[in-house]
Amino acid sequence: MPEVLEVLVEGGKATSGPPVGPALGPMGLNIMQVVNEINEKTKAFEGMKVPVKLVIDTKAKTYEISVGTPPTSALILKELGIEKGGKDQREDKVGNLSVDQAKKIALIKKDSVLGTNLKEKVKEVVGSCISMGVTVEGKDPREVQQEINDGKYDHILTASG
Repeated sequence: MPEVLEVLVEGGKATSGPPVGPALGPMGLNIMQVVNEINEKTKAFEGMKVPVKLVIDTKAKTYEISVGTPPTSALILKELGIEKGGKDQREDKVGNLSVDQAKKIALIKKDSVLGTNLKEKVKEVVGSCISMGVTVEGKDPREVQQEINDGKYDHILTASG
């Protein structure tokens, strides 16, 4: 029966200290080898907490690493270079996301959002902006969602998702 270890690490900055090292120690794996592989797989999420799942076969001393994705809101904040969303989303606008940036986030989240195609996935990302006090293309995110429905951004959203 394999051991499953789920940890939250900062992208690209896992160490042999907690939470990874102490959990791996009793399993007889090369801790630095595992840490280096986690860092390689999470470096794209630098500055964000990322869920990492290790499935470890303690008899064969083998392991598999799977990396989750940060929440959509964390990706939006990183893309905009801000620390947090607005306190009052109606009044407090903290940033402006472009449809291109929303597409980039949708592609990162492609396996964990509900939309069946790229347009729907981008609309989900845009929808997350509503509660964060973030405008999209300088407008209310709901307006941009409607424009996506109307095909205004089809030239950007032509790839399949």
